Amino acid sequence: MDRIVGIETEYGCLMSSEELRCNSEVWPAKVKNYLFNKARAGTIDLHYRDYEEPPGNGGFLLNGGRLYLDMGHIEYASPECLHLHDLVTYEMAGDELLRSSLVALEASDRVSFIKNNVDHHTGATFGCHENYLMKREAQFTPSVLGTLLTFLATRQIFTGAGRVGQANPLAFDFEPPQAETPVAFQLSQRADHIVNDIYQWVQFNRAIINARDEPLADYRKYRRLHLLIGDSNMSPFANALKIGTTAAVLSLLEQRQLPRNLVLNDAVRSTRDISRDPTRKWIVDLENGKTIGALDVQWQFHDLAQRHLRERDPETDWLLETWSFVLESIEQNPQALIGGVDWITKKWLLETFMASEEVGWDDPWLQSLDLEYHNIDPTRGLFFSVTPGKRVAEWNNSFQPATATRIPPANTRASGRARAVAFFQDRHQPYVINWDSIAHDSRDFLVMGDPFETYNTEVDKFLAKPRPPATSADD
Repeated sequence: MDRIVGIETEYGCLMSSEELRCNSEVWPAKVKNYLFNKARAGTIDLHYRDYEEPPGNGGFLLNGGRLYLDMGHIEYASPECLHLHDLVTYEMAGDELLRSSLVALEASDRVSFIKNNVDHHTGATFGCHENYLMKREAQFTPSVLGTLLTFLATRQIFTGAGRVGQANPLAFDFEPPQAETPVAFQLSQRADHIVNDIYQWVQFNRAIINARDEPLADYRKYRRLHLLIGDSNMSPFANALKIGTTAAVLSLLEQRQLPRNLVLNDAVRSTRDISRDPTRKWIVDLENGKTIGALDVQWQFHDLAQRHLRERDPETDWLLETWSFVLESIEQNPQALIGGVDWITKKWLLETFMASEEVGWDDPWLQSLDLEYHNIDPTRGLFFSVTPGKRVAEWNNSFQPATATRIPPANTRASGRARAVAFFQDRHQPYVINWDSIAHDSRDFLVMGDPFETYNTEVDKFLAKPRPPATSADD
C-alpha cells in the first residue's frame, strides 16, 4: 500500500436486561477507565482537547493509537499504518482491547461491544471513518472529486456490511422524506444516513467525504482525506479490500490516471440506490446522461490500477488479484465470498435462518440477528460462526491483534509517539500528546510533522532532556 492510513471505529454497547437498569454510558466509561487505570494500556489526557473532550475522557495507547469516549460510546482510532496487513491488524486491536477488558471486568456474559453502524431500536448510528494521507499537490478539481465519489459510491458492492430494513434520515434542509417502497435487506449500513457528497461538519450533515482540511502533519506537504461513507467490517478480508482499493484509487488520482467521463449525476442518490437494489444490477446515472452498472465501474478502476500499479510490491499485487477475484465472484459465484464480504455473509446467514424458522424479513428476530452479526466476542458474534473458503480463511486467520494492542507499527510516527506514552505512564509530570506532537509541559514541544518518520531518536532525546521536577499546586 505504501500510504499512511488510519481507521476510527465507533462501538455500540449491548447490555443484558439486568444491566439496563444503569445508564447506557456506564460500561463504555468503565472499560475506558479500566484500560487506562488498571490495564495500563496507555496514558490518559490531562488537558481539554476540545469542549467535548475534557481531561480524563480518553488518551493515547501504547500501540500509538487512541481510545476515548465520544458522546457516550467508545471510539478507537488506529495508529498510522503504512502497509495493508498492518492496518487491518491494528484495526482489529481495538476489538481485542474491548474484549479483553470485559473479560477482566467479569462482564462478558452481560455486556457486549458491537462493531456496527446502526441501532435498529434507538436509531443511533456509529461511524467508521477512514483517513488517507495524500500529497498536498494532488489536484482535487470538480471532475476529479466527481470520479472519486463514483468509486466510493460503488465500492459498497464488496465493502458493505449489510443491514435489515431501512432508515429515512432528514437531509440538512429538513425536507420530510417521501414514502418509499419497503426495503428488506440492503448492502450498506451507512448508505441511508449519508445526505451529502462533500461537507465540512460531520454531526448534522454526514457526507461521503468530510471536507475539513486537517492533515495532522506538515500542512505544506500533506492533506488528509477523511471518509465517512464506509461501513464497519467484521471480515478482515473486506476491511483489506475497502482500504486497499481506496488507497490504490488515490494513487491513480495523484498520478492523474483516473478514468474519464465517470462522474455520477447524484452520488448520494446513487449510494442509496445501489445499497437498496435487490436485483443486484446496481445501475447508476452518469452526469453525461449515460447509465452504467456498479460492477462495470469497479472493473474500470481495477483495470487502470492493474495497468499503473502492478508489480510495485507483493501487497499491491495481492490486492489487485483479490480485487478481480471478488468482482468475478460477485457476478458469477457470490457464495465463494461467504466470510469475506460482509453483506453476502450476513444475507446468507439470515436467509438460512429464515428458511429453518419459516419467518420473513419483517420478523423482528431478523433485526436482533443483524445486530449479533457484529458482536466482537468470538463466542457470540454470528460472523465468527461462518467457515469461509480457503482463500478468504488464509487472510482472515493471518492476524495477531493481541500483540498489536501494546506494540506500535515500527515504520511510522506511531512508534515515536508510543515511546512518549510509555515514558509518561511512570512519571507524575505534565504532558500533552497529540497525533503530530508531544509536549513535556505547555512550553516544550517536539513537532512530528512527517508520519512516514518514526521519530524514535528525536523522542528519546526530547524525553531525556533535564527538566526541573514537577511541583504541586500547594508549592
